[in-house]
Amino acid sequence: MINISQPSLGAEELEAVREVFSSNWVGYGPRTRAFEREFAEHLGVAPERLIFINSATSGLFLSTELLDLGPGDDVVLPSVSFVADANAVAATGARPVFCDVDPHTLNPTVADIARAVTPRTRAVIVLHYGGHPGDIVAIAAFCRDRGITLIEDASVSVASAVDGRHCGTFGDIAMWSFDSRKVITTGDGGMLYVRDPELGRRAQRLAYHGVDDRSTFTTASAVPRRWWELAIHDVGRRVIGNDLTAAIGSVQLRRMPTFIERRREITETYNRLLRDVAGIRRPPPPPAGHTSSYYFYWVQLDPAIRDDVAEDLLDRGIYTTFRYEPLHTVPIFRADADLPGTAEAAANTLLLPIHQGLDDADVRTVADELCKAVEHRRASAQS
Repeated sequence: MINISQPSLGAEELEAVREVFSSNWVGYGPRTRAFEREFAEHLGVAPERLIFINSATSGLFLSTELLDLGPGDDVVLPSVSFVADANAVAATGARPVFCDVDPHTLNPTVADIARAVTPRTRAVIVLHYGGHPGDIVAIAAFCRDRGITLIEDASVSVASAVDGRHCGTFGDIAMWSFDSRKVITTGDGGMLYVRDPELGRRAQRLAYHGVDDRSTFTTASAVPRRWWELAIHDVGRRVIGNDLTAAIGSVQLRRMPTFIERRREITETYNRLLRDVAGIRRPPPPPAGHTSSYYFYWVQLDPAIRDDVAEDLLDRGIYTTFRYEPLHTVPIFRADADLPGTAEAAANTLLLPIHQGLDDADVRTVADELCKAVEHRRASAQS
């Protein structure tokens, strides 16, 4: 099976894990702090603004808790988002308000956001679809002018930027995912960014049992006396990362430029092989100044044949999919919303395999089989 995504792990990661085992300390500690510093350097932000956590989903739930959202509050987010975005809002009692997306980029425009804002809107959540930054500069300015908190779900955008500024740093709160399907992985894991220093300190507490300083709870060397005494001001939980997964993350972060370069090459190969193929629309190129993480590569087909083509490819050992099923159509969040761009994208979009483990032969196979399947299904539909 040619998978839609898969991790790239090897000897360097194994050696990093071996070193952690040898240290006899696998929990939160020096390697976690080092990974936070390294990721902060990658983003160009202060390391104290970051927390290595157990998942980006935990970061989303922490975000809504930091904002003290509750009944009577609205949060705008694109319907084409991961379900965790809406779950994090609904868990507080606030209302997810779904906005439309551009049917080709699958990212919301600032006009899409503006149409969905209500007098009760406290926050906007934006997901950078497939690692493409989208209209984030204009959306950030819109939110800032109206005093609305902007949360960037940068889960798939670890290397995405606009004019050198990284996605995740345009808004007030952001998170990145390092789960097993992402560009870089720690197995499970994520990074949370909080711009405001005081809110960031509260996030640190909420992420670890409400304790003011994690280090005083995990090692006696941090304070001279009575290191067991705790200063707790919040009801928190435990969602922090650990040295075992952070060690893997440090290696993956060092390797990330080669991962991104390979994904870019695959994107360019797909673009070349699928150019001018009847019935196949390729994804739009990133605008000038936009840097993508190339997390998704999507094609758009006639909705009448899209599902059949996906089944044909699966029969040939090629896994394709569509992400993300529009949230306003999911039973728990079902809403009577008129979102034509979302409906169009959901009906015609298909994601092709893209990950740094694909070789050139794999990419050619996917493109060839896609073209054959589309040609066959179009001919059948016309006969």
